[in-house]
Amino acid sequence: MKLITCGLPYANGKAHIGHLRTYVPADVYVKYLRMLGEDVVFVCGSDCHGTPIVVNAEKEGLEPKGLVDIYHEHFQKVFSEIDIDFDYFGRTDAEYHHHRTQDLVRRLMENGYIYPKEIELAYCPNCNRFLPDRYVEGICPYCGAEARGDECDQGCGRHLEPGEILQPRCKICGSKAVYKKQTHYFFKLTEFKDFLIDFLSNLRGTENALNYAKQWVSAELKDWCITRNLEWGVKFPGEDLVVYVWVDAPIGYISFTEKACEKIGKKWEEIWMAEKKTSEIIHFIGLDIVYHHCIFWPAMLKGSGYSLPDAIVASGMVKVEGKTFSKTRGYVVWLEDDYLASNLNTDFLRYYLVNYTSHQKDLNFSWEIFGDKVNNELIANLGNFLYRTTYFVWKNIGDGEKAELNGFATPETIKMIEETINKIKSSLEVWEFKALSDAIMELSSYGNNTFQHSKPWELIKSDLDSAKKVLADCLQIAKALVILCYPILPKTMRRLSKVFGFDVERSKIEDSLKVEDFTIYKPVIPFQKIEKEKIEELEKIMMERIKKAISEERGETKPDEEEIKEEIKEGGTMSETKDVSSSEKNVVSFEEFKKLDLRIGKIIKAEKIEKSKKLMRLEIDIGDEVRQVVAGIAEEYKAEELIGKLVPVLVNMKPAKLMGVESRGMILAVDVNGKPILLHPDKDVKAGSIIR
Repeated sequence: MKLITCGLPYANGKAHIGHLRTYVPADVYVKYLRMLGEDVVFVCGSDCHGTPIVVNAEKEGLEPKGLVDIYHEHFQKVFSEIDIDFDYFGRTDAEYHHHRTQDLVRRLMENGYIYPKEIELAYCPNCNRFLPDRYVEGICPYCGAEARGDECDQGCGRHLEPGEILQPRCKICGSKAVYKKQTHYFFKLTEFKDFLIDFLSNLRGTENALNYAKQWVSAELKDWCITRNLEWGVKFPGEDLVVYVWVDAPIGYISFTEKACEKIGKKWEEIWMAEKKTSEIIHFIGLDIVYHHCIFWPAMLKGSGYSLPDAIVASGMVKVEGKTFSKTRGYVVWLEDDYLASNLNTDFLRYYLVNYTSHQKDLNFSWEIFGDKVNNELIANLGNFLYRTTYFVWKNIGDGEKAELNGFATPETIKMIEETINKIKSSLEVWEFKALSDAIMELSSYGNNTFQHSKPWELIKSDLDSAKKVLADCLQIAKALVILCYPILPKTMRRLSKVFGFDVERSKIEDSLKVEDFTIYKPVIPFQKIEKEKIEELEKIMMERIKKAISEERGETKPDEEEIKEEIKEGGTMSETKDVSSSEKNVVSFEEFKKLDLRIGKIIKAEKIEKSKKLMRLEIDIGDEVRQVVAGIAEEYKAEELIGKLVPVLVNMKPAKLMGVESRGMILAVDVNGKPILLHPDKDVKAGSIIR
């Protein structure tokens, strides 16, 4: 048996495309496993506790439960619309979840892994209360950046323990906070270092998750404060405190499994409490929560006697229109208000999320690229083949209601399908959904070529038997594609399977290899092309959102349209920070680093590009040639002061055009509050010197 879980969506706001980066691939994975005959349980649910929910509920004039009710229902609706099918979608404020959380915490206490400790906590004299987590803001003690109480979200990305933040202030009233002593409870994370090193060496999953976790464990671990001053949450046993949300939330994987197994007649203990493990536990998560799932979570499970996960699968981050994903700056695609409201086929979005790039890499969502990928790839290849094949058979061999074709696919065709199935299986083993979907599209291309080169429209006039042989091959491929595409494109393939007279939801992978006579019912057009006007409409909605965010950030009531368009084109708002936490950076091997051709270049000419606020055209001597490079530094540097400066240059950067000017390289700079600061060697070196 396999248990597949997804990181819990936080019931504090609407679903956006960033959420689907985790949930769609996980759903695709589960659907394939079931078609391969695996016994699978698939669970998720709403994360209902924590200070952000309490804060937002207060702002909205609601009780926390009322806010959670709204967003729990919202996520259920959106997931259903996108055909993400959980066996159970629970909520962490339910009584059954509180029971399971308290059981795990008691086990940790009984085993000696939780202890009380008096600590200093931020306290607001004005509000007359201690300030947990995101009720407090201040300065990160590690890097000096503005930070929230539990994480340096604007700087180094480090997890912050209660009492660590400097210059604390109350987020609710803005008053300066003071520190007062109070007893809280700590989990002995430091005792699990050796266990975690061994655990991570055997854990399967994506390299991005495993590499990050190994780096963190090799550094210093600290005991973890697991209680908070809140009314809303799971009560800590015997105290007027609640369990920290990052203790309580992942326990949802266990409590939701209990409810799912109760529903489908299985024993949850065989997954989470078996003495001899016979099940697999695989967590699908976003890259930003690797720390919690690879370090805190397995230590908690080990200390309490529950089963450990077998694999952690982390998706790359999401960008929107090439910019850092940001709800506050407008770079976001809302699933309900944007995508579902557009009435576009939800399978288009599933395909884009699966096929755009490797699961571990960052995914960029652009409406223009989305439209091109759907129209010129999915529809022009897959949709074209499925419709032209079924329609030709139905029209030329049928009687107006259905067409019966007595003929069997050739061994060559069966071999092509077998190879595709093998590629799917091998890709699933390493969670490479792009490779999987590419293999399917290759099979569709093979089918298109077979149809086109065999010219059945000519054969059927002169040699009906030969035409039927060709069509049998094409129909075998078409039927296989309907089955193999179902996990990715469930809505569309459910409709198309009826054309072949079967129910794809009940099909197994091997059914695509069954050689039999064909009965074709009236074909349906698989996909409707996305018109240019629809893409422009959706781009306009996004542009208006971004313009509004930029103008609000600047305090403008009437934004300069042209200036904002140029700013968006060149890379976002001037105050946009490019700093990312360590959990968001891609880890690269030394071999990958060696692929970068980094050299010291000498700027010999510089001039500002007309009609651009930021862009500067540079001519840089890189040793063996002079390169033209375009850089967004015109607001910080004058052209004349750049002449003669030595700067690091990435020489083997893919050429690009900015404002119509070709750039053949990239200079490196530090981003300080959205402003580029150039780097220089501290001694005079020759132009072209290699950076190692």
